[in-house]
Amino acid sequence: MNKTDFINAVAQKTGSTKKQTDAEIAAMFEVIQDILVAGDKLQIPGFGTFCVNERAAREGRNPRTGEVIKIEAAKVPAFKPSKVLKAAVNA
Repeated sequence: MNKTDFINAVAQKTGSTKKQTDAEIAAMFEVIQDILVAGDKLQIPGFGTFCVNERAAREGRNPRTGEVIKIEAAKVPAFKPSKVLKAAVNA
């Protein structure tokens, strides 16, 4: 499913227009991004948790040359599904 299919499905389920649904979905993703950038986490009961994990600096290897390279520390967005969502997917 791509973004257009997703917007169409949500619009059909809610009875909203596709244009309005597109704007609402874009706003929702923007708010989630703002929450994660601020360093907070978003918990949605029955769905899951969006959070930011910190990845430590480490050494790696360039697969072409075998040269050792330094991989810098980074913050990585993550999603942990709830038990309810896991059960629904595995049903």
